[in-house]
Amino acid sequence: MIRSPLMTVMTEAVMKAARSLKRDFGEVENLQVSRKGPGNFVSAADHRAEEILRGALEKARPGYGLVMEETGTIEGTDTTHRWHIDPLDGTTNFLHGIPHFCISVGLERDGQMVAGVIYDPIKDELFMAERGKGAYLNNRRLRVASRRDMADAVVYCGLPHLGRPAHPRFLQEIASVMTVSAGLRRMGSAALDMAYVAAGRADLYWERDLQTWDMAAGIAIVREAGGFVSDCDGGSDPMTTLSVCCGNEVLHRELLGLLRKPLAR
Repeated sequence: MIRSPLMTVMTEAVMKAARSLKRDFGEVENLQVSRKGPGNFVSAADHRAEEILRGALEKARPGYGLVMEETGTIEGTDTTHRWHIDPLDGTTNFLHGIPHFCISVGLERDGQMVAGVIYDPIKDELFMAERGKGAYLNNRRLRVASRRDMADAVVYCGLPHLGRPAHPRFLQEIASVMTVSAGLRRMGSAALDMAYVAAGRADLYWERDLQTWDMAAGIAIVREAGGFVSDCDGGSDPMTTLSVCCGNEVLHRELLGLLRKPLAR
């Protein structure tokens, strides 16, 4: 485990918010059968968790800026630090009673991701990293998988759903990857997808049209686990381009080559 004042602040904040989310998740199954459905309830759960995170982080680090999924961006008096907060990553899973979602908090310092915490409250799995101190899952040090052959690789991805652009591009990308890999997975939580790459459970992950809070913590965790992170076109700043591709050095390079293939006419 990383024992530092920063990690204490971040882990205490996510644990506090997780207690609220777990209680709310317990109600989702009952709401599924109601006429109104669980949509409004889940939205309220999302907001409650974000308020808890914001309160805890502002108390511990007053002046830091915040970039939040629900509330938006709040500029801080300390312009060198910003929290990127996703109080419920995997909302659709949560909405359907699927126990695969998380809380994600990343810290940006001078434009670089320096720390991240991703917590899965159902499995009680806490992924964390701080620059120069490694990445951990609970008490276990993390390293990305060492596979070098795409034919052995399990690849995670995000699917562009209703209202998202670039369906034709994704269909071509998925066709390129599925013909050479061991298998594709769509799990429904970008933050956990990146955490799973760091843990070696997935070999690769890519997704376009994300937001900073989806990937902020994951970037820090994957890099501290020895992985490579770029945008889907090979650029070094996924937080600006809002797409991400990550894995070990060899497979990351190979996946980028597949994603860069020109679109079919």
